[in-house]
Amino acid sequence: MQIVDLIIAVCMAGDPTICRDEHLYFESHGSLQRCMFEAMPAVADWAGKHPQWRVSGFHCEWVDRAEEQT
Repeated sequence: MQIVDLIIAVCMAGDPTICRDEHLYFESHGSLQRCMFEAMPAVADWAGKHPQWRVSGFHCEWVDRAEEQT
């Protein structure tokens, strides 16, 4: 099974010019499109635990492909 990197783009609630990416890793249950569907609860959970940040978007990448880009 491949590992998926769920990349969540977040910005500070008090200063939306301060932004960063958060990475959550988990085992794939299929395609990246399925990851996007399955990611919604994880994104909501992360947002609930980090109220000082606002989620501006998210996407999934295969870990091996994400590592090639760095």
